[in-house]
Amino acid sequence: MCTVCGCGDAKVEGHDQGHSHDHHHDHGHDHFLDHAHSHDDGHHHDHHHDHSHVHHHGDDVHYGRGAAGVDVAGMSQSRLIEIETGILSKNDRYAAANRTALADRGILAVNLVSSPGSGKTTLLCRTIEMLGNQPLAVIEGDQQTANDADRIRATGARAIQVNTGKGCHLDAHMVGHAMEHLDLAPASMLFIENVGNLVCPASFDLGEEAKIAILSVTEGEDKPLKYPDMFTAAKIALLNKIDLAPHCDVDLDLYEANLRRVNPTIEIIRTSARTGEGIEAWLGWLRDRLDARSRTKAAE
Repeated sequence: MCTVCGCGDAKVEGHDQGHSHDHHHDHGHDHFLDHAHSHDDGHHHDHHHDHSHVHHHGDDVHYGRGAAGVDVAGMSQSRLIEIETGILSKNDRYAAANRTALADRGILAVNLVSSPGSGKTTLLCRTIEMLGNQPLAVIEGDQQTANDADRIRATGARAIQVNTGKGCHLDAHMVGHAMEHLDLAPASMLFIENVGNLVCPASFDLGEEAKIAILSVTEGEDKPLKYPDMFTAAKIALLNKIDLAPHCDVDLDLYEANLRRVNPTIEIIRTSARTGEGIEAWLGWLRDRLDARSRTKAAE
C-alpha cells in the first residue's frame, strides 16, 4: 500500500524491476514509455480509513493523526512508518543515481509540480520557446494520453511521455529510465513535468535540483496551507495566470504570505504564460542555476 497517498497500481514507462516493458515509438518522436507497474516491493495501494481512529473537532473530521500521518485498519503506526520508509528509501537510491548522472554532465533538472489546471504545460511551452537555443529536454508525466508531450514537441523540444495509469506521481526509477532514452547533452536543462497532484510528488525525490511549485491565482489563497508539504519541499513558487487576477476576487499578497507561512525561504515569481509577465525572471532563475552547475563542473 502507498502510505503516502493510497494511490492505485501504476502503469509507468521505464521500469525494469520485473515489470513488463512495451516500448512504443511515437512516429519519429522520443520513446513513449508505458509499463505495468505492479509494485512487487510491498508498495500496495489498498488504503482503508479506520473510522474508529477519526478525530473530531466540532463538525470537522481529521484522518491521519499519529506518527505515520495516516490511519489504516489493522496496521500500527510503527508498521506504517516501516512500509513508507522502505518505499522512500528505495526511491532515494534511484534518485541519488539520477543526481550523480546529471551532475557528471552539468545538467540542470527541475521538477515541475502543481495541481491539475495550474497552467504548467502552457508555462513550460512558453519557457522552452523563450529559452531559444538552450539545449533541453522534457520528461512528461500524466496518468494517460500523450497530449502534453505532443504540445511540448510542437515547440521543437525533445520529450518523453511517462504514463502512470492509476499512479499519481513519477518516481526516480521512471525518471532514470527516461533519461537513458533522452541521452541528454552536457549543460542541458531537463524539465520533469510531474503528474498534477500536490500530495505524493512532495515526498518523492527524482534527483532534481529543485521542485518548482506552480500555483494558479484561480486556486484560492489558502492552497499552500491546505498542501503544506508540497510548498515546503519547493524551492520556488511560480504564482501563475496573474493576468486573470483582475477578473477574480483574489489577493496576490495573501497568496505570497501563505506561501511564506509554510516555507519562509521560498522564492516567489508572479508569472503569466499568456502575457509573458514574469517569464524573464523565471528564465533568469534557471540560467543562474545552470551557470552554477557549470562552474561546479569546471572546478572538479
